[in-house]
Order: sequence, then structure tokens, then C-alpha cells
Amino acid sequence: MRILVVEDDTLVAEGIKQGLEREHFTVDVVGSAEQAETYLHGEHFDLLIVDLGLPKADGFSLVRQLRQTGQKTPVLILTARDTLEDCVKGLEVGADDYMVKPFRLPELVARIRALIRRAHSITDSKLSHGELELDTARHTATLKGQALELTNREWAILELLLMQSPKVVSKDKIVQALAGWDVDLSPNAIEVYISRLRSKLAASGVLIRTIRGMGYRIDGDH
Repeated sequence: MRILVVEDDTLVAEGIKQGLEREHFTVDVVGSAEQAETYLHGEHFDLLIVDLGLPKADGFSLVRQLRQTGQKTPVLILTARDTLEDCVKGLEVGADDYMVKPFRLPELVARIRALIRRAHSITDSKLSHGELELDTARHTATLKGQALELTNREWAILELLLMQSPKVVSKDKIVQALAGWDVDLSPNAIEVYISRLRSKLAASGVLIRTIRGMGYRIDGDH
């Protein structure tokens, strides 16, 4: 899952980035609302973390603008402003959640995961398809009740396919989910990861099907 952090304090932004990357998220950072709007036009993010005290346009303005233009990406406001008025305003302009700094990383991670699940109409931290199960809270995978060893990128692809099921996921969307701006990842590399996943899922009844010209879809018995 890919997250965009909109935070002008570089130390705070880097702390958030490092903490979330340890929890297996892909994280990019911008320092202004204007930069965020530019990148959101051309790239996919699963969630935004937005500070209110941004230069020029503030966090309220950013969230309001996103919602007015039809952008449905979940937004979590993370700010030092702790008044009830600011919290209410943040939610009213379109944010999905509101947290106050200083914050505890485990709580931030839990809220992020809950917002992403809600965006995909998923109510449980466990994603299952046939005899395959991913526990997104514990970051564990099982197949036929046995532990399934996955690399971080294999996990991320499988999680994305399961969350989007039965929809087709484009190769470009998989690339963006796995690699932020600091990582160069080619579409050909995705084919390698898909091949490895197919081998690990072989004989389980769970298939990763290639939809020519479109992308990949998780298939098989539910």
C-alpha cells in the first residue's frame, strides 16, 4: 500500500516515513499542498497523511480541494492542532480521520489500515481467497493452514490483488504500490514477482490470471 505524506517539517516527515516503511508501506513525502495536488493528478496513492500547518495553502484547503474535484483517496489529518473546532472542521471538509501530534506509531498504523480497508469495503484485517489467507495486522500469510513465506514485494502484490478482487489490477498500479519515487522498479520486474507467486500458490486452487492488455486478477475457488 502506498501513502503520500504531506508535511513541511522534514524531521517529522522523515520520522513518519521511516516508521511506516518498517510496517511495510511504500511512502512518499511532499512539503506543500500544491505539490500534493500535482502528484495526485498522475499517480495512485492508497492514503494521504496531511498536516494542517502547511505553507501557502493549508491542510484544510488541500482536503477541501481534493474532495471538490472528486478525489476519493482516504485522508488522515495528522497535526499538532488539538482543538475540537479544528477536528470538526477537518472532518467536515472531507478528511476521514484526525490525529493529534505527538502520536504513537502503532495507533497511526492501525488507523491507516482501517481506513484503507474501509475504502475497499473490507471489514476484517484478514484477507482470504480459497485456502489462502493474509493477516494484514500481523503481516503473516498461510496457505492450506501452513505458513507461506513471502518477500515484502510478493506480499504487497498479493495484498493488492486480494483487496481489489475480483477486479483486474494493472501492472502500472502494482509498480506504484511497490515503489515510491526513490525506487526504480520496471514492469518486467513485476512479471518476475508474479511468476514467483504463481509457483508458491501452485496446486492450491488459487490462481493469478493474466488479463491481456489489462493486468492481473486473483482467481480460483473462493
